[in-house]
Amino acid sequence: MFIFTAQFWKFVIVGFINTFNYYILYLLFFHLLDWHYMAAHIISFVISMVGSFYLNSYFTYRTKPTFRKFIQFPMTYVVNILISTLAMWVFVDLLALSENVAPLLSSALAIPFTFVISKIILTQEG
Repeated sequence: MFIFTAQFWKFVIVGFINTFNYYILYLLFFHLLDWHYMAAHIISFVISMVGSFYLNSYFTYRTKPTFRKFIQFPMTYVVNILISTLAMWVFVDLLALSENVAPLLSSALAIPFTFVISKIILTQEG
């Protein structure tokens, strides 16, 4: 099972780093710039995705980052952003959870999906 591989745990470590970066950006945009929580979520997500590409390329999958992979990499996050955005809405608007906690819970739900998709894209040749 993929959760017991070293590669998966490296992905999780990168995920923690990426989530920390995302969360700091989210709080900055939400609290300091007074953006709507959803705008803060999406912009923070996109910015942190670039860092995730390089960390996963070099550390997790030990592959050379290429322009082609960089262009394809956001596809790995289509599922991630759909799951996390829907979860944000459910947690904040339906369940009335804090806008400060919801991003962390939402991000955790998407981890297994993102691992599988990013592994396919980042380990392909070319």
